[in-house]
Amino acid sequence: MLSIVKMRRAYFGGVCLSLLFISFAKAGKKEGFVAEKFSLTSTDFAHQGKIPKECTCDGQDISPQLSWTNPPPGTKSFALIVDDPDAPDPKAPKITWVHWVLYNIPASTTELPKGVKNLPPGTKEGLNDWKRTGYGGPCPPIGEHRYFFKLYALKEVLPDLGKPTKAELEKAMRPHVLAEAVLVGKYGPR
Repeated sequence: MLSIVKMRRAYFGGVCLSLLFISFAKAGKKEGFVAEKFSLTSTDFAHQGKIPKECTCDGQDISPQLSWTNPPPGTKSFALIVDDPDAPDPKAPKITWVHWVLYNIPASTTELPKGVKNLPPGTKEGLNDWKRTGYGGPCPPIGEHRYFFKLYALKEVLPDLGKPTKAELEKAMRPHVLAEAVLVGKYGPR
């Protein structure tokens, strides 16, 4: 009998706390207390916009400017993967081509400048699908491709993985991902 009374008190107390939480959440939303979403942007192209020629193999093949805001609390590092799921032909994709792999970007970093040459201290590079480190810009053989710039907020600084592939980095960071921000750019026929 006593356990039923305790359960009822716990249930009704929980309902009251839930209603109180909902009230505060609604009040906070009206007054602007809702946390902003982790986001990735570029001054070079809008989400779903066209990547400029200078950031492709048809131009200087330099990386676009990237900046991010509102990483979740507890973020200790970032990882960046840029890939193209439309290779070789968007009408009949067969592989996802990897263009850039970075990890252990310091948590204090909020931007990679256009054509970045000196990465933030501590940042490590992985291998792209040209089997080299660094940025390799869009270079589609046919059709307009989508390029996914994926930034991961991690709750750890990863150990030195050498020069990991995308798959190796994803495996190593999987248990540590707090949030992901995605920016998609497009680039078409030359």
